[in-house]
Amino acid sequence: MRRLGLVYLVLIVVLGLSSCQPQPLSLAPPPQGLGATLNSNRSEYHPRLSYNGRYLVFASDRDAQRRILLYDVQRRQLIPLPGLNQPGILHDQPDISSDGRYIVYVSEQQGKPDIFVYDRQNFQAQAITRNVLATVRHPTISGNGRFIAFEVNRNGQWDVDIYDRGAGVELSTPDALIPTAPSSED
Repeated sequence: MRRLGLVYLVLIVVLGLSSCQPQPLSLAPPPQGLGATLNSNRSEYHPRLSYNGRYLVFASDRDAQRRILLYDVQRRQLIPLPGLNQPGILHDQPDISSDGRYIVYVSEQQGKPDIFVYDRQNFQAQAITRNVLATVRHPTISGNGRFIAFEVNRNGQWDVDIYDRGAGVELSTPDALIPTAPSSED
């Protein structure tokens, strides 16, 4: 009888310890209603974090349209991007500079996929591939915001181009703080 009790005790301890597996830590809240937070009941794509992890930029199918969203990880809220997303136009494949000032993305604002750079300080977007006679995709921006690399298909082959915004561009720095627009979605 004593032996049977010992077997049960060992079995309980082994089963108890096997259920003590470490669980991954998630900073993301569970999906909620459209527009409420980081995750929604719609698909989210192409997440990219700023240098220090403060900002997360991604594409989302919320409101039945692919658009670019910016999430402040510290405050756990979406940040408006006035002038970036336009109704009825696809916005996709974002990337973000080190301090979150510049967002680069693909958009079909001019009838074909182009690479745009959005400046969060002046709420302006600039097309950098307007005169490129090719298909472009998957942009990425250097930490300081000066250089943008992207894929380009001119003759049936995908190549990589690097665009230099010039020495006069105001650079992003990892420690810079970007003022946040008023708290409402664009």
